[in-house]
Amino acid sequence: MRLLSIEDEPKTAAYLHKGLTEHGHVVDTAHDGVEGLHLANSGQYDLILLDVGLPGADGWQVLQGIRAHQQTPVFFLSGHDDVEDRVKGLQLGADDYLVKPFAFSELLARIQVVARRTAPPAPVSAVLRVGDLEVDSARRRVKRAQERIDLTTKEFVLLDYLARHVGQVVSRTLIAENVWDMHFDSDTNVIDVAVRRLRAKIDDPFTNKLIHTIRGVGYVLDPQAA
Repeated sequence: MRLLSIEDEPKTAAYLHKGLTEHGHVVDTAHDGVEGLHLANSGQYDLILLDVGLPGADGWQVLQGIRAHQQTPVFFLSGHDDVEDRVKGLQLGADDYLVKPFAFSELLARIQVVARRTAPPAPVSAVLRVGDLEVDSARRRVKRAQERIDLTTKEFVLLDYLARHVGQVVSRTLIAENVWDMHFDSDTNVIDVAVRRLRAKIDDPFTNKLIHTIRGVGYVLDPQAA
């Protein structure tokens, strides 16, 4: 994969570059937010690793600048470990948030998850249909009422998971495990925020709602639910 690391701390930047290169990735490095945003929007990257505390423009601003033009997966790598910071990162469109110091093996595992999700599609793929919603898992395309809907990587994976369990109530714990490949603290609302962002694209513009909350349990994708 071709990766962009936006990290101002020299030792951390060198550590990421060395470790990721050793594992076969091509890595470009930017040392401030302005340079990082320029590289992100002018290059072709499979994944962007982004610090929060950057000179020139902070990570929040850089992510907003990226999302204004593209949906390349973005991982925050940050020393900001407050729940509010993690939720803010995901609300702004980040695909993952790792708190420093992190285990390099965990970072590699999460990068591998993105690599599997962005692998070239198989020649033949099944399209999941839920009412007037179509989810093409291989081509990573979503339509509702024949209208194309653009989703972030995380939003697509979440919708794909719900579509594969249509009519079944899935708990927040299962969503965290299968969409984020990790357990979130029980006092966070990361899952609720992600579902709310997905609803804004999948449900809000349409009369018939597909994503339903089962209070105290989780969510269900069901065109027949009241």
